[in-house]
Amino acid sequence: RISSTFAMRIGLKGSRGVHVVGKKTSLRYALNRSNGFIRAFCIDSNKHENGQHTAFGFKQVPKGAKKGMVGSVFTGVASNYDVMNDLMSAGVHRIWKDYFISCVQPVSTTKILDVAGGTGDIAFRAIDYVRRNEKGSDLCMKAVVCDINPAMLQEGKKKVVEGGYFDGKGFEQVEFVEGDAEALPFDDDSFDIYTIAFGLRNVTEIPLALSEAKRVLKPGGRFFCLEFSRVENPILGPLYDVYSFNVIPAMGELVAQNREAYQYLVESIRKFPPQQELRRLMIEEGFSSVEYENLSAGIVAIHSGFKP
Repeated sequence: RISSTFAMRIGLKGSRGVHVVGKKTSLRYALNRSNGFIRAFCIDSNKHENGQHTAFGFKQVPKGAKKGMVGSVFTGVASNYDVMNDLMSAGVHRIWKDYFISCVQPVSTTKILDVAGGTGDIAFRAIDYVRRNEKGSDLCMKAVVCDINPAMLQEGKKKVVEGGYFDGKGFEQVEFVEGDAEALPFDDDSFDIYTIAFGLRNVTEIPLALSEAKRVLKPGGRFFCLEFSRVENPILGPLYDVYSFNVIPAMGELVAQNREAYQYLVESIRKFPPQQELRRLMIEEGFSSVEYENLSAGIVAIHSGFKP
């Protein structure tokens, strides 16, 4: 089923090699292969359209503008992304991510897709987890990182060489693909595990991103999301707000020379659905056995669910 936006979507300048994927879903995609990356554009997403505007932090912006605005934010902070994560969380983000991977429990044969994971933090941790737990088979582990931002992907690619992430034949263990979480450039039923860490709040249509996650998972595959959430402690909550709105933007200005990007970060966290609401959205998109776990009193939460 092709919507009336077909011509507009595939008529982008520089497009070539256009074809259609997504054989088991009513969604269809035009793929644009250029500059060595794979780009995917959703053609029919009417199922999830609810009005013409969406939140960009505390601002309401046209839905069509949000991807470019978010892209500008991450292009501007890519080179300082890891340093700022350490500073903002005092290194605690590493503990959250390590625990997240311990929940995922990948094995050497797991086909894992990490979305919005440009710098590779989750993919590399998955490989490291297998290296620790499956001696002798660790070099077989492969992961795919999909991110819409090429600057973030470039940061991740640097770490492959730095960390020695090569299999027994000398091939890279992580594949980096430029693509949109709302229109993934992968076939149906392709992956055992889908992870997204600190990325779901940046998409334009959360239900569409969830739908895409479910589409590319194999039956019985599992979705995992690590994301900032709602602090439920009445004492910690106000303190966390003071720190977030006063310290983090100032830190972004000092270290990354980009106060606006980190102001958006703080605001986007407050606009993201709280724990129970995200659980409801996952159930509505067809995930089963949906559950969540709060970390650090709800500063972040891990949501998971299975594709039936």
